[in-house]
Amino acid sequence: MGNTAQFDCRRIAGSVMNRFTIKGWCPSVYRPMLSGDGLVVRIRPRCGRLSAAQARGVADLAARYGNGLIDVTGRANLQIRGVSAAAHEPLLDGLARLGLIDADEECEAQRNVLVAPFWNEGDGTHLLATGLDQALAASRLGVPAKFGFALDCGPQRLLARAQADVRIERGVAGGLIVRADGAEQGRLVGPDEAVNAALSLAKWFVESGVMRGGRGRMAPHLASSTKLPDTLAGNTIPAPAVAAPSPGLDVRGALVGLVFGQMESATLEFLAGLAPGLRLTPWRMVFIEGLSEMPRHDGLVTRADDPILRVTACAGAPVCPQAHAETRGLAAALAPHLPADMRLHVSGCAKGCAHPGASSITLVGTEDGFDLIHDGCTRDAAAARGLDPASLLANPAALLGVG
Repeated sequence: MGNTAQFDCRRIAGSVMNRFTIKGWCPSVYRPMLSGDGLVVRIRPRCGRLSAAQARGVADLAARYGNGLIDVTGRANLQIRGVSAAAHEPLLDGLARLGLIDADEECEAQRNVLVAPFWNEGDGTHLLATGLDQALAASRLGVPAKFGFALDCGPQRLLARAQADVRIERGVAGGLIVRADGAEQGRLVGPDEAVNAALSLAKWFVESGVMRGGRGRMAPHLASSTKLPDTLAGNTIPAPAVAAPSPGLDVRGALVGLVFGQMESATLEFLAGLAPGLRLTPWRMVFIEGLSEMPRHDGLVTRADDPILRVTACAGAPVCPQAHAETRGLAAALAPHLPADMRLHVSGCAKGCAHPGASSITLVGTEDGFDLIHDGCTRDAAAARGLDPASLLANPAALLGVG
């Protein structure tokens, strides 16, 4: 892992301050993104886990240096919102003291590792995740900022729909495989080979010249008729994929949802007091280790049938300066009318940051109102244009196709 003990935020403060207004990339701890409510600072917890002490520390920092709002992203990261330029440096120092960031900016940028949350002590997942973190800290791969790894080592694949470029998974017969995203089969490896095999795939990706200005991804590269070398391709089919889980209990703890993936710092502090650790998920939920009953707290989604779980919405206006419309109030109002077999995505603009994929109903904010798309994503053809929120709320059944 990176060396946080010798972290010196003054060393990088000047260069970071000049990049606050850059768009077209995901925010990070060193490269925050300017939004309508201030800077957005993204944290990548190691192994997808916060200890109780780290969670309390993040809650305190978010309240002290941000506006108290914290996002859980689709990549199982945390975002502290509403940070001022003057507060960025002390926030970095506080995160370093918690052991949550690397001292080296390049190491931090490529430590993009998603871990399926339901691992058990001794099943090898935590060891693999730690080994991959350490290997990434010792390497200079030169991968694009969005390039990532997924550790999905359970008997069924939980992360099949989550974005990643190199995947460590179980094969259909139970052994570990390393698979390039977009490839149907992976290479069978032993536990001591998995990390090196994953890095070999990443290095091949870079060496094959598909950076495309720093935004290349593995699956589109393979789809363009590029063939993996035989030494990396493998011939083992991955284990079956399953749908994302719902809030509830299992023998390892409790899974709770967050409305639109956002919580207040007080909520994170509350969760930190329930368990030795919290595991983040790409489903905008938090897994609370060892909890034997569902918690009760404002802002937590604890019912598996809550319709808000089938609704996705970005921050919208005025929080996002690129959004043409407010999104989350509209999405929350429409949620109770959503049939159980449908999903709704409300996006403030055509970028579709909150959900790049297709939904049963997609609403896209434009200068003229909302575009309505059936069974598609924000970039697909609209069935109707220029809809105003009042008309959508006046007849939600017609909008959702159930009237």
